[in-house]
Amino acid sequence: MTLPMGRALREVFGQTVTELAANDPRIVMLDADTGSSTKADTFQKAYPDRFFQMGIAEQNMLGVAAGLATTGFVPFVSTFVAFAVIRPLDQIRVLIAQTGLSVKICGGYAGLFTGVTGKTHLIVDDLSIMRAMPGMVTLAPADDIEASQVLRWAASYDGPVYIRLVRDATQRLFDETYAFDPSRDVIVRDGCDVTLISTGTQTPRVVDAAELLAARGIQAHVLHVATLKPLDVAAIVAAAERTRMVITVEEGTVIGGLGGAVAETLSEHCPTLVKRIGLQDVFGESASNNELLELYGLSAARVADHVQVLLEARDTAPNASHAG
Repeated sequence: MTLPMGRALREVFGQTVTELAANDPRIVMLDADTGSSTKADTFQKAYPDRFFQMGIAEQNMLGVAAGLATTGFVPFVSTFVAFAVIRPLDQIRVLIAQTGLSVKICGGYAGLFTGVTGKTHLIVDDLSIMRAMPGMVTLAPADDIEASQVLRWAASYDGPVYIRLVRDATQRLFDETYAFDPSRDVIVRDGCDVTLISTGTQTPRVVDAAELLAARGIQAHVLHVATLKPLDVAAIVAAAERTRMVITVEEGTVIGGLGGAVAETLSEHCPTLVKRIGLQDVFGESASNNELLELYGLSAARVADHVQVLLEARDTAPNASHAG
């Protein structure tokens, strides 16, 4: 059964940071003329004197955020991921990451769910970039429940954080009993035939794919990784040991993101066959959400089909008896 829909993560962002500000006068919001889109304007309406409209000058905005952090404020930076990560990358690296300042970079309109804004806005390598940056905690919540908790944790953390947020409503993976722990990955489905590891709002689609696979007699073990850095190495190793074959699934490039992180970890700690589903060294295209999920093989049905093909290839390989 397909998972139910949750609230749009951009709405959760605006509401949650506004609620946090009610109890923490240090919290301020910086926006790059996208507040009505990212819902940073929710904060603006509640705390106009703590909202800074920086205009289309993102490099300057990250510099100002760094300056505010040096005086004890906790700045939340809000704009599209194309302008939160790519355009001001040097400012992030030199002014925020190297200094360890407590700036919270919230990249809205992330992943494929921004194809209608044009391919220039569709960034597929933000997780690769940010997890490679020394000192940058990198988070990708799965749904509205987790996004709210991730934002609350980020506000309390003393250091730089990158949070990946998609535009539209997505499937809900967790319920109100869920408790986010940045140091722990979450097993969202038990299985014994293959391990599927996913992150962000792709994970609910992977759970749906696992249900499709179960109907075909394939029991998938599904691990959700919300914290791309620092990684929960023990959970990844344990998931790999369970089935001896790992397939990563991510709504972004397979180079350097989740797939890269998992492959790096397992090559060092638990050599395992790893396959990566995601964008294969290509830029994104302009299209609707569902069309892009189909194009890049990330819908539940396409993921299930791809996993089945990979398993069949493993089982018919000459050394299949050594696959685990």
